[in-house]
Amino acid sequence: QVQLVESGGGLVQAGASLRLSCAASGGTFSTYAMGWFRQSPGKEREFVASIGDGTTFYADSVKGRFTISRDSAKNTAYLQMNVLKPEDTAVYYCAAQRYIRWVLNPRVLNDYWGQGTQVTVSS
Repeated sequence: QVQLVESGGGLVQAGASLRLSCAASGGTFSTYAMGWFRQSPGKEREFVASIGDGTTFYADSVKGRFTISRDSAKNTAYLQMNVLKPEDTAVYYCAAQRYIRWVLNPRVLNDYWGQGTQVTVSS
């Protein structure tokens, strides 16, 4: 059983940056792809970014502003968010997917979820 714990959310002004972290435990980190999703009130949870063995995928809405990375030594995934916009306001969730299934669809990660961290961007 893999546990995921997010941190790094907060309240920032438009144009600012934040870095989210997702600490994983209870599994072999290298066998999982990691990803980030977000959900705003009244909207469905949406894919933001994912990373496998170095290959990355992004939603069009964040491409060029967000960067996903992972540190195997720390069993941690990150989401660096730059030039934040009010429409980025959401609860951000970390997710993990066994790599052998992630390669079939890099925008689907649902083996394990974190509890979420709130990101609020004011205009």
